[in-house]
Amino acid sequence: MAFMTAAEVNPTLLAWAREQSGYAPETVAKRLGVKPDRLEAWERGDLKPTVRQAQELAKYYHRPFGVLFLPQPPVVAPLASEYRRLPGVQPGVESPEFRLALRVMLQRRQVTLELSEELGQAWPEFKMSAHQSDGASKVGQRLRSALGVTIEQQLAWRDEWQAWREWRAAVENAGVLVFQFPKVPLEQARGVSLFEFPVPVVGINSKEGSPGARVYSLLHELVHVALAVGRDEQVALTERRSAAEWRELERFAEEAASEAIIPDAALQEQLRRTSVARDAWDVRQVRALASTFRVTPLAMATRLRSAGAFTWAGYQHWRSAWDERVASLAARKGGIATPVDKTLGRAGRPFSQLVLEALDANRITAVDASRYLDLKFDHVEKLRAELREARAGASGTDDGE
Repeated sequence: MAFMTAAEVNPTLLAWAREQSGYAPETVAKRLGVKPDRLEAWERGDLKPTVRQAQELAKYYHRPFGVLFLPQPPVVAPLASEYRRLPGVQPGVESPEFRLALRVMLQRRQVTLELSEELGQAWPEFKMSAHQSDGASKVGQRLRSALGVTIEQQLAWRDEWQAWREWRAAVENAGVLVFQFPKVPLEQARGVSLFEFPVPVVGINSKEGSPGARVYSLLHELVHVALAVGRDEQVALTERRSAAEWRELERFAEEAASEAIIPDAALQEQLRRTSVARDAWDVRQVRALASTFRVTPLAMATRLRSAGAFTWAGYQHWRSAWDERVASLAARKGGIATPVDKTLGRAGRPFSQLVLEALDANRITAVDASRYLDLKFDHVEKLRAELREARAGASGTDDGE
């Protein structure tokens, strides 16, 4: 009957944990099967939850059970002081799903720094800076040069999934952690960048079904990181651009990312072979050209606009046709990802390898490794085998969900 015993939790911590997770009292009360006024009484200290109820609260808030017994809440920076401004996301009132995604990525970044220091490993520093005054085309060219991906390599990739893996590896080798986050609606965030230096983070929404779309979001976010390095962009909490100025910044990042993925010389060579008149591109033709570069049709259309093959009005007309086509398609039915696939997709290969090396060196425990990787320990050896095969040249997984 221990679970029926009242838990001597700090009521202030109960309220803090809920607010930090972004949940309304009514949502939490419904989850626990109690009335909202009872939850509020717990948070005031008028009543005490049982041990089982307190454990359920900690689990729902994704906090260690012991946190609820602290004498006072931990001092944490606002999440909006970490990530870039996003459309539809108001700083300080992020959804619970997005708040959790941000916390997990920030924790993994911190673990990366700590384990790298423990093992004496140096993480490369991402030094490229960008400014809007440089022009989107030049920024895109410099970004591609910094990543070291040649057009010959790109055109030789087997498919979009290989393109996603290769671009992700190039960004990680340049000193940026790349994670994927689940359970956040695409309408809320396709990608996000965390302006933490050294070792900034780019997060990609794993609901993004197309690997080509993930590549585009990855390079788009990397442009924002470069702007932050150049002090041309700030975190959401302190970003003061007007709505119009911010839309212009987003367009700049779109065009720079498109230039990085589709270099002008290679594009012009392809355009000479097609001889399509300006603004005459239809969805089929853009899709065919996009497949050459292993990108999405939308990314290709954006690039065609910046290259002059579309006027802005022509691009908007094409975009309407593309949006209609996408809306008419049935929702993608993905396969069942294994636990190892999910870990590699969400945490990334460099982070996963670092955790395993720390485990082998007895710097962390098996419990730590499982928690950092969000992977049951009986799957760890399968993860090790997958990483070993990848180093030997095997194709590896698609890093999907």
